[in-house]
Amino acid sequence: MEPKSAATSAVPAESRAGYLDPESRRSLLHRLARIEGHVRALARMVERRECADEILLQTAAVKGALTRFATILVEEELESCFTSCATEDSGDVEDRIERLSGVITTLLKQGR
Repeated sequence: MEPKSAATSAVPAESRAGYLDPESRRSLLHRLARIEGHVRALARMVERRECADEILLQTAAVKGALTRFATILVEEELESCFTSCATEDSGDVEDRIERLSGVITTLLKQGR
């Protein structure tokens, strides 16, 4: 059994039912698989003692890919949230937006 993260356990499953349709989920998982491959390539580069400039270039590519992944995930969440605003209790929607806002703030701070 997989451990639940704090973010997942804080949101009831029924609130996440429309979140990430199958195609979006597949696309995001595909992106993560590619990122994983790039990170493994970074490890191989370090093991082979390749030039730092090449390792840093690959690092920048991984960082860009993760940023794009996060951007797509935020877009999906916002679309889901705005779509459900008409049917959910306003307190639930405000809570979702507040949580997402906190995560976006954290992402932006890490980008400095």
